[in-house]
Amino acid sequence: MNGSLSRIMGFLALVFFATPVFSQSLPFRTLLKTTYDKDFPLVYPEQKELLEEAVLLDTREREEYSVSHLPGAQWVGYETFTMESVTGVSKEDTIVVYCSIGARSQEIGKKLKAAGYERVYNLYGGIFHWVNEENPVVAPDSIPTDRVHTYNKVWGIWLTKGEKVY
Repeated sequence: MNGSLSRIMGFLALVFFATPVFSQSLPFRTLLKTTYDKDFPLVYPEQKELLEEAVLLDTREREEYSVSHLPGAQWVGYETFTMESVTGVSKEDTIVVYCSIGARSQEIGKKLKAAGYERVYNLYGGIFHWVNEENPVVAPDSIPTDRVHTYNKVWGIWLTKGEKVY
């Protein structure tokens, strides 16, 4: 019994102390794993140096962007996206695309790569993971906010921090 109790306590300690490392839920990680193409490069919120040098492109719809977006992000849209939406961006620039979870942005990223942009990354987990990891978002006036457009109530389940806007 003493060995079993010791194993249980060890397991509970692992779960308790590993929680910050695995702050995403298993279902969300599984969703992302099945959403992303394994050969399209990802960037993670903790890769601050790459993110600070990158041009950030928000591939969500205008209504979503208008609620909040990553600081300094340029809106390019998804349904209305054209290469003309990408203004002031050199083909040599590092580009990070994002959307709610990363599906739409991956598609826009593929279009950018096909057009000759070489260093294009998809933000892992999109704006939902970004906010869930307590990174900042801003309103259109560049004032920090905790509001995030979740596309709809179904997708909203993946945002665990911040104020959900539908």
